[in-house]
Formats: sequence, structure tokens, C-alpha cells
Amino acid sequence: MPDPLWDDVARLLDPSGGGTLPDVYIADTTAADWQAVLDLVVERGWSYEYSEGRTVLPLPRAAAVLSRPADAECPNLRVWPVAEVCAIFRFLGDEQIDFDVSLWELQGQERLDVLCGFLAAIGRRLGKPVPMYFEGDTRSPFLGYDVEADGVRVLWTAVDG
Repeated sequence: MPDPLWDDVARLLDPSGGGTLPDVYIADTTAADWQAVLDLVVERGWSYEYSEGRTVLPLPRAAAVLSRPADAECPNLRVWPVAEVCAIFRFLGDEQIDFDVSLWELQGQERLDVLCGFLAAIGRRLGKPVPMYFEGDTRSPFLGYDVEADGVRVLWTAVDG
């Protein structure tokens, strides 16, 4: 399945339309799924920065991050599939992998292709859908990797004029 064209999603990715950090939630995950994502980041050679609070640290194993005390600094992993596009992962629990990206970084076909490749790489590695939601909304994804179609597709059908 071909990835979406910019003209088909430009309105969905317009940063002036409200929230600018759409959320990606991969449900029903485990620590092993988190580790698979960390391994993928390293294997692909994507630039990354792992931090706990303001302290930058070497990338740990997922089990170590997910077993941290609840009152510890929130760990974050910033991943750059290309220099201009950053995904920020937050290790809030093993049952869900979540990250966000900035709409300001996703303008135009070239950047959309980067996003689609990133979502697809994660979805293929995990064998799971990778839906993207408008910031703060977890009810209706608007874009995402579809496992059965093996591609990223537009999921939103009710865009207001």
C-alpha cells in the first residue's frame, strides 16, 4: 500500500489548527516490545538521546527503565530518524508505547515520507498497529500504520471544512 500523499493529509498535519504535538499510542505492549523499539533505533542508526530529567545517559535496556521507582525523574528518549524530525518517547509503563512528534517538523511530502517510514518500521517490528491521534485525543486516530495493509494510511474521515 502506498503511503499517503501530502495533499491528502496537509489539513490533518496543519500546526496552526490547534495541538501541535500529535500523540502516538501503541497499545497492549510489553517490556519486550519496548526493547524491540530500542533495538530498532540502534539498528537503523537513528540519532537518539536518552535522558532522565535533565541528565543525558547511555541508552539502557527497556526492563531497567520500566522498573524505575514511580517517583523517579521521567525518562525520555528522543529519536531523530532524520535530523529535522524528532519523536519523543516517554516510558510511562510497559503496557503502552507512546511518543509524540511536532507538526512543525512534518510539513511537506518529504517529511511525511519520513514519518510514514518511521511508523511503518516500528509497526513491522512489533507486528502491531501504530495509530496517531490529535494531541490530547485518544478516541479517533487520524493516521497510522495498518498491519494488514502493511502501510501507513489516513484513518480520519470526518475533517470539517
